[in-house]
Amino acid sequence: MRLEVGRVGRALGLRGEVVVTPVSNIADRFAPGSTLWIDGRAYVIASARPNQHRFVVRFEGVEDRDAADALRSKIVEAEQLTEPPEGELWVHELIGSEVRDRSGVSLGHVAAVEANPAHDLLVLDGGRLVPMVFVVSFESGVVVVDPPEGLFDL
Repeated sequence: MRLEVGRVGRALGLRGEVVVTPVSNIADRFAPGSTLWIDGRAYVIASARPNQHRFVVRFEGVEDRDAADALRSKIVEAEQLTEPPEGELWVHELIGSEVRDRSGVSLGHVAAVEANPAHDLLVLDGGRLVPMVFVVSFESGVVVVDPPEGLFDL
């Protein structure tokens, strides 16, 4: 199974480099020699360097600006690791999960996970937002959260 790990942005220069915005916190996914997938095709990273919160990547076989431009706005995927790192959750496992508070009251289902500078947010099917910092546990399609009193009264 493959997971989304980034999105290709603009081409950079004339030699086939692209800017990739990661959605993975595992920087090794962008190490030279790593294989990533775009539109079902395998691409091997020839070189990569961090640039602010992104990576400038050159893939083997992408030799010029035209080839790099063809990748613009494409989703970058990687093979799923066997298990997430300790204390972390995979976004694809959260989507569709029921969200309950500690007392067992259902708050809705996870429709999406939105990146946010402070903490990623669970976007519930009713439009509510729950910062990931309030997630206490996740098991068998149920996310248990401990939100502060009044969070949903706003």
